Amino acid sequence: MSANLKRSNAPIFWLLFGAGGMLSALLGPMLVFITGIAIPLGLILSPDAMSYTHMQAFAHHWIGAGFIWVIVSLFLWHAGHRIFHSLHDVGIHAGTAAKLICYGIPLVATIVAARALITSVV
Repeated sequence: MSANLKRSNAPIFWLLFGAGGMLSALLGPMLVFITGIAIPLGLILSPDAMSYTHMQAFAHHWIGAGFIWVIVSLFLWHAGHRIFHSLHDVGIHAGTAAKLICYGIPLVATIVAARALITSVV
């Protein structure tokens, strides 16, 4: 083996990409169906189940806030990684600026979401 091995941070981003992809594939369609179709039409629960007071109570509990944070942050990381690797397909050879934009936005949004949800719980 070569002594010039370089450490890579790629596994971290692939982990976030994979987790976000799995959640978006498994939970995304269900969330769209429940929040956009089933509850407004009264198919599963009453329309009052998604009222502002119920959703605020969900977001103010630590389990609900954690669920919201995981979903939002992993969806963003998945999208950022997918966009970064799709730039090559459209003829943009990604450099440092593209990495900063594609990974910086999910990082900042994850921190902002965590701060907002922590302050709402405490």
